Amino acid sequence: WWHDKVVYQIYPQSFKDSNGDGIGDINGIIEKLDYLKDLGVDIIWITPFFTSPMVDNGYDVADFCDINPLFGTMEDMDKLIEETKKRDMFIMIDFVANHTSSEHSWFKEALKGKDNPYHNYYIFKDVPCNDHWSCFGGSAWEYVPSLNEYYFHEFAVEQPDLNWNNPKVREEMANAINFWMKKGIKGIRFDVIHM
Repeated sequence: WWHDKVVYQIYPQSFKDSNGDGIGDINGIIEKLDYLKDLGVDIIWITPFFTSPMVDNGYDVADFCDINPLFGTMEDMDKLIEETKKRDMFIMIDFVANHTSSEHSWFKEALKGKDNPYHNYYIFKDVPCNDHWSCFGGSAWEYVPSLNEYYFHEFAVEQPDLNWNNPKVREEMANAINFWMKKGIKGIRFDVIHM
């Protein structure tokens, strides 16, 4: 089904500002749906719009099931999904499964102690187990004095990697994906899935 469809990528922050604050938003996408349809677009691929401190353009997700207020509200997203369906268009979202933001509630809990169940949501070691470098430069291991441990981050220090060996992490991420699919999102693009 997907092989003959036209996909148009949108980075919300720079696409269309609907309220004059200088930042593109979800309502701006809605305003341009007819234009996109006229271009022949079938699928809108939206880069991360989730709650994020925006260290890495939204790829540092602090909540996988909420909207960054910069871009609007969940009601705006619901309307966007509804309006794309009316035009026989669909939405594909970027999903960042490799890591979270260090501002995510899971990571904040993980830093509270080794006995906290969220500690095992991330990759912590007493000593770095390799000399791996972050894609953003510097060591991929960040020392946490309060734990006397290091956590692994393939990207920015504010993007701790998730521990995919933990079945609970897999369940949490599946729940987040299902949340969006139930809302009517038709496609998922997994960012850095090879990591």
